[in-house]
Amino acid sequence: MAGENILVIGAGIAGLNAALALSQPGRNVTLIERDPPPPDASPDAAFDIWERRGVGHLRHSHAFLARLYLLIREKYPDLLQALLDAGCRELRFEDGIPNTLRDDYERAPEDDDLTILTSRRTTLEFIMRRYAATLPGITFMTGTRVKGLRQERATDGTPMITGVTIDNQGQDQTLTADLVIDAGGKNALGMDWLKTSGIQVRQDVEGAGILYYTRHYRLRPGQEEPPRGKLPSAADLGYIKFGIFPADNGCFSITLAVPEVEMELRRRIVHPEVFDTVCRAIPGMEPWIEEERTEPKSKVYGMGELKSQWRHLIENDKPVVLNYFPMGDNLIRTNPLYGRGCSFAAVEAQALARALDATDDPAERARQYHAEVTREVRPYYDSMLKQDRAAIRRAANGLNPDYEAGFKARLAKSFIEDAINIALRSDVDLLREAMHGFHMLSHPDAWLKKPKNFFKVMRVWARGKKRNKAYYLPRIGPNRKEMFELLDLSPTVDWDTYNKAA
Repeated sequence: MAGENILVIGAGIAGLNAALALSQPGRNVTLIERDPPPPDASPDAAFDIWERRGVGHLRHSHAFLARLYLLIREKYPDLLQALLDAGCRELRFEDGIPNTLRDDYERAPEDDDLTILTSRRTTLEFIMRRYAATLPGITFMTGTRVKGLRQERATDGTPMITGVTIDNQGQDQTLTADLVIDAGGKNALGMDWLKTSGIQVRQDVEGAGILYYTRHYRLRPGQEEPPRGKLPSAADLGYIKFGIFPADNGCFSITLAVPEVEMELRRRIVHPEVFDTVCRAIPGMEPWIEEERTEPKSKVYGMGELKSQWRHLIENDKPVVLNYFPMGDNLIRTNPLYGRGCSFAAVEAQALARALDATDDPAERARQYHAEVTREVRPYYDSMLKQDRAAIRRAANGLNPDYEAGFKARLAKSFIEDAINIALRSDVDLLREAMHGFHMLSHPDAWLKKPKNFFKVMRVWARGKKRNKAYYLPRIGPNRKEMFELLDLSPTVDWDTYNKAA
């Protein structure tokens, strides 16, 4: 409702999405951020000098999926234009279709909806922040540390958050609020403060089983990006995953994701020369780091301790706390592999805005918020868990020099590689529907559950490899043994360690 005083802990992507969604005349939204504001400078300067201790993945690869892109395009067109003016890029559906479909591709009107916005995280964040500061009722408190939550009890005894305590130049200060949004990220302390006061928040947690390593590059003057479509810009080799992420102003990043069990590969890949050696060994990446084409612009940034997490603040249809709304990684953490964290935060922010506009009852607001988030986000979260569990098993099996896949495993592998993947490379309508699921525009499995689509996939599988030969990719990279030999590593280096731990 209008006239409310809202405090937002954290001014990252989640906090900014909250501010954008909740800004309206008569409502005051204050974002409290412990880190300094971005420099009033160029995107390059922001990348080089902006310190964001609270954002561990600040210099890792980022992209806004179509769900978030469409939201910005519809609700904040001026923001979209500002992002594009700063160098952020729109990658459209047709930019990513494989060569096997290009000759017969006919653009459909809905293809414009399958657009990704790509940029360095620093550029995305400081442009969003600059835009948010122009909206009515939004203010920023930077260099300010939140020390705790203030609470009272509702008439039914439910804990109710009434504000926060901050460190104001060494002195404790209390800020009151009608509600508090905690977008403090994966290291947010709000849940610890609740626990200390006796409020128990149930959570589901699973390890993602993977670590990320990212390096940034820039095209040299007069050089262009390699052509797309012949080889994938992102793929899974089993022992390593890779992805190329075009960014703003002639920059791009490469991310290599390594399973946790690959201990020696993890130790080596953080070194720039090893990172680039791995990239040069993969045909789809090698052209991107040719010395005459690009130059490295950063060290290798690592990111570990990745977890999937879902927190439950409704138990038996009753909120465990009132007027407190966690958002972003503080509510739902995901494996960054799927690129959905920013979109999840945007969905949460819009869900909260609708709940606040619908009712002024604190309990009903909480129920509506968490119900909509669950409905909109849970299918993608569960799909991610399923894929992560399978990847963890494959990585462990890959260490074992004597491992032989059983019939079910071979059948599942063939269904993915010889049925689904080939069907997507041979039928643009299937690819279009699958991308709708990936981009959170439909249920992630909806396209394959349609009988006509499933039968298409099965027909492709039934044709066999020989008749589908034209749709298979060239070899996308070395196998594990070949890569380890290239890096002067024994392929069995981690097997004994893993076997003992298991």
